[in-house]
Amino acid sequence: MPKLSIDTTQNYSPNFNAKKRQPKNIKFIIFHYTGMKKEIDAINKLSNQKSKVSCHYFIRNNGKIITLVPDLYISWHAGISAWKRYKSINRNSIGIEISNPGHDFTYKKFSNKQIKSLLKLTTFLIKKYNIKSNFILGHSDISPDRKKDPGEKFPWKYFSKNKIGYWHSLKEKKLLKKRNQTVGQLDKKKFIKNLHKIGYPKKIYFNKDKYLKILTSAFQRRFRQELVNGNIDQECLLISNNLIKKFK
Repeated sequence: MPKLSIDTTQNYSPNFNAKKRQPKNIKFIIFHYTGMKKEIDAINKLSNQKSKVSCHYFIRNNGKIITLVPDLYISWHAGISAWKRYKSINRNSIGIEISNPGHDFTYKKFSNKQIKSLLKLTTFLIKKYNIKSNFILGHSDISPDRKKDPGEKFPWKYFSKNKIGYWHSLKEKKLLKKRNQTVGQLDKKKFIKNLHKIGYPKKIYFNKDKYLKILTSAFQRRFRQELVNGNIDQECLLISNNLIKKFK
């Protein structure tokens, strides 16, 4: 079993399911940002029984890691969520919160120290639980109609180069030519089909067009971070076509 080579401190949260799960049931790692102005307020909230939220690990601004819930207990970080055939992702995941004010306040780049610590921690967890690259996700991937985190400033491409998560293999010059180029109805349907093949949740929504815009924005925050506008264009279609080839 790999050893964690970085220091962690314990600040256990009371917010978890009492029954232990089997290591084989851990299938996902979910990245979040805290979305609060002050780091200490986020830590206190995740440790407060009244809040009914928690996570397994917390990455501070200075890169220090706090353990709030041991891996084999289900923490309450994902909420209503889905990916591929999995529902209620809490049951099968490890949640990692990264200190960042988020979109509602002053969304900022994650610090180098945070990224370094997160890389080490995630690499350890991948090896320990044999987690697949397409099951390392952001909160907005599994709950696109509710969440935006960790957002378009999270360095997914850099993480994929370090064998964490995944990214497309297309050249930027080729993609730029397709940006903002409109798609027809057949290509639009193809893109939607690709999203569900990748894993994004299908949902019965009162307004299909609104949900599609939300879903497209979540895809863009992950795979086309320079422009998040919720509009399907030829660049988005090209990226989605490339991604589904990786996981046939």
